[in-house]
Amino acid sequence: MRSFLFTMHGAMGVLAFAVCSNTNPAPSNGRIDRIASLRTGRAAHTATALRSGQLLVTGGMGPGGSSFSSAELIDLSTARVRAVAPMADARIDHTATALPEGGVVLVGGYNGNYLNTIEVFDPNTERFRMVAHLNEGRSGHTATLLRDGRILIVGGVGRGWTFLESAELFDPQAGRSENVGPLSVPRESHSATLLADGRVLIVGGHRGRREAMEVYASAEIYDPVTRRFQLAGNLMTARHKHDAALLADGRVLVIAGADRTDRRHFATTEVYDPATGTFSAGPSMAGSRYKIQGTTVRLPGGDLLVTSGSRQAEILDRKSFTFRPVSGEFPEPYYFATATPLPNGDIAIVGGYDPRNKITDGVWLFRARGGGAAKAD
Repeated sequence: MRSFLFTMHGAMGVLAFAVCSNTNPAPSNGRIDRIASLRTGRAAHTATALRSGQLLVTGGMGPGGSSFSSAELIDLSTARVRAVAPMADARIDHTATALPEGGVVLVGGYNGNYLNTIEVFDPNTERFRMVAHLNEGRSGHTATLLRDGRILIVGGVGRGWTFLESAELFDPQAGRSENVGPLSVPRESHSATLLADGRVLIVGGHRGRREAMEVYASAEIYDPVTRRFQLAGNLMTARHKHDAALLADGRVLVIAGADRTDRRHFATTEVYDPATGTFSAGPSMAGSRYKIQGTTVRLPGGDLLVTSGSRQAEILDRKSFTFRPVSGEFPEPYYFATATPLPNGDIAIVGGYDPRNKITDGVWLFRARGGGAAKAD
């Protein structure tokens, strides 16, 4: 289980340390402003854009480590937030995957048990229904929508705080999950990125906890044809609790993260080139960040917006391949927040907790100038 569960299973060690940021932003192609408040502050939740333009927020953690089954819908055009019927299971550190036909698949998570349940949110009825079960309960996994419509579910933590090397392929049409893989090593707090050719790059992460924790530099690729993982080179710096995003040219940017102590947070990035199977140094950010999985969004034209883990968001300029700060700041460097591109081109940043473990109900909006945004898979 990830280290944000600071009240479960005993003390988890130090959660956060000072994060540097640039407090004098240069002009950028957009701005971040707070526009609404959740009904319930939460972290380690999910936030998924619906075709209607609304944002579905599900589950997550509240004060004291409590887990939520509640869900909210946010209309970001009016800043209206309302509750919808809850999920069948409370879930922390689960995944949510938007389907092409409009539904949202919620997989796994933790609520005192490692969940193997799968629910689907129907935007027409605004209700959840249980549809299937994983072969192995897990939280802290990744979920990647493949080109054929199936969802690749990788790693995480399972019963007895076991770090998992298993992977599953969930078919939403058949309502069935089957084992694939496995990984070369158990992984949690890793990243998963859909490559341009349909394969999935798995990078970094860790197994074990406290003194026994091992943070990986290794990477591997899942091939949907063979349904197997193959080693794919090594990072220059072992890292976990990072993010990764597909660049417009087909390479992958691996972003920030931390070492095994969680005391050293990175501002560095690395670039994976699928053509050579190697990692090289990428541009550094002004602010170090960790606990940022899934909070990087690709903007029109190929720039990348890195949102959370620091008080100030930064944009990677595709042409100069350097970062610049974004106007507007968060009150704190929120961890385990979400960043979701919306149909109108804005990006919603929701929730998270700060270095003092205070959970926010904040909803922020990045308004891009010049059009839509695409989620960096």
